[in-house]
Amino acid sequence: MSTTTDTVTIRRAGSQDAVALKLLAMLDSTQALRGPVLVAESGGLVLAAISLEDGRLAADPFFPTADLVALLRARAERLETEPAPRRRRLARRLQPAS
Repeated sequence: MSTTTDTVTIRRAGSQDAVALKLLAMLDSTQALRGPVLVAESGGLVLAAISLEDGRLAADPFFPTADLVALLRARAERLETEPAPRRRRLARRLQPAS
């Protein structure tokens, strides 16, 4: 019995992803995602994405993406609840009082 495991990368979209995000939105018959976006990439292809601004999704209908969408939702939720990095909290404490 053999199994294969695809590597999936969840990352923030950059300017280099603009064409892939437009294509993904067209394939999914939805409007382009706005604001900061997380993408799920496998095999060099962006297969699903979520807007961190409004939670809208786009996924390639020609690939099984339900698990990728679940990963994107979980990561987006985690980003919403993560505390500010320590250096930001420290910087706020070090600011002079008004």
